[in-house]
Amino acid sequence: MTDTHNPDATEPSALDEALAHAEAALDGQGGDDLSTVDALIAERDQWKDRAMRAAADADNTRRRAETQMNDARAYAIQRFAKDLLGVADNLERALQAAPKDADSQAAGLITGLELTQKSLLQAFESNGLKRVAPGLGDAFDPHLHQAMIEQPSTEAPGGTVIQTMQAGYELFGRTVRPAMVVVAAKGSGPQGQNPYGAASDTNGSAFDGKA
Repeated sequence: MTDTHNPDATEPSALDEALAHAEAALDGQGGDDLSTVDALIAERDQWKDRAMRAAADADNTRRRAETQMNDARAYAIQRFAKDLLGVADNLERALQAAPKDADSQAAGLITGLELTQKSLLQAFESNGLKRVAPGLGDAFDPHLHQAMIEQPSTEAPGGTVIQTMQAGYELFGRTVRPAMVVVAAKGSGPQGQNPYGAASDTNGSAFDGKA
């Protein structure tokens, strides 16, 4: 009896084996793709971090350069500015002492002094030198003001400026000379309403209207 070979009996197992190999290959290729994507994302994050650090370093360098430039400029003109402050003070004193009802010749001289003072102050401001002259009721700033006198006042609250005796100046935010001021004493200011509703009579005594 002769055995007959049936090719169909081995084909299913070979086909299954081929399919298994193909699926394994696909699975391996998919894993490689995911690894590549993860590596690209990590590299992108690294470059993004480097770019942000570089931008921050550039900004800090710009700020340091600006500060150093202002310091150098302030140092260069500070001594010259201090010398010119005496000229500004003399002009201001001359204008304060000038008569208000001067004749035509004196009035022309006073006008010339005012224009000279205005031009000088404009030159100061264009070079960063600013005049500091607080008015009535302005807050006292120890960095810009120097209290020369403390006195009671009915117009300014305590701790505020009553009057500027001599103007001060600052250069690029740095005090060249503090303003000399008169400061209102503690408890100063307009008198508030009597909390008890009392009113004064003609003799100066007080009575309670609610009694």
